[in-house]
Amino acid sequence: MRITRIENSVLYSGSIFVDRWLENPQSLDAATLDKVNEIIDDWRTRLSCISWFMRGVNETIARMANDEDNCKGRFWEGRFKSQALLDEGALLSCMAYVDLNPVRAAMEPDLARSDFTSIQQRIFDYSKHKPNKSNSERQVASRVKQQRQLKVELGLSKQSEVPLMPFSGTNRLSIHVALPFTREDYFDLVDRTGRIIREGKRGFIFSEIPPLISQLGINPDKWIEHVRFFGERYACSAGSGERLRVYANLLGRAWGKGVCLSESVYT
Repeated sequence: MRITRIENSVLYSGSIFVDRWLENPQSLDAATLDKVNEIIDDWRTRLSCISWFMRGVNETIARMANDEDNCKGRFWEGRFKSQALLDEGALLSCMAYVDLNPVRAAMEPDLARSDFTSIQQRIFDYSKHKPNKSNSERQVASRVKQQRQLKVELGLSKQSEVPLMPFSGTNRLSIHVALPFTREDYFDLVDRTGRIIREGKRGFIFSEIPPLISQLGINPDKWIEHVRFFGERYACSAGSGERLRVYANLLGRAWGKGVCLSESVYT
């Protein structure tokens, strides 16, 4: 048994010692067994390491891009950002921030045309069995079909897709099982937020404030600015001021970036 890639990449190549151990453990001496255990412990650590996961993602995408452009080098210039989301408000804010990336960057005019985003996939999953689809839903279905065809052309059709986490309108389920708000509330919030950002407005009028914002303890007057600059105003963690202080204390730090800002955002 060997763990190896088609490209025979050193990153995922196996070990001759582990191969021998799998074939006949009794044939190895004590020193070799110690080396096997060391290698296996290292592999187990990598399975839960975000850095190793991102290294694999980066390598795969860089190979594809370099083959397409006939060049060499990295695909992304900077490192990835890992951030602890400490409460439901932070989770909601981060989801909306990521889903609205194409709209905020003025790359796409709306959510339906924001290709390769979770929100587009969620709209597709929601509407694919509806007998009567809206124009926007038909547009989403067409674009998702094009994306799947592209996946076939790139030889990625056999790559499994992890399903998106489902929504739940109850707090009885663990946040690791389902998102703590309904699909309809999230769609409404992201759609309204995207329209306001696209039109250059500063916020919601009072009568149109999505209820989900207040339910999760976020000041509606601060929501738009909060989502637009979410990636810049927090460092290794995001959440209420109290949660940020507790998290900083766990890490042995005196303070955490975003505490003062968070206190103005959370009610």
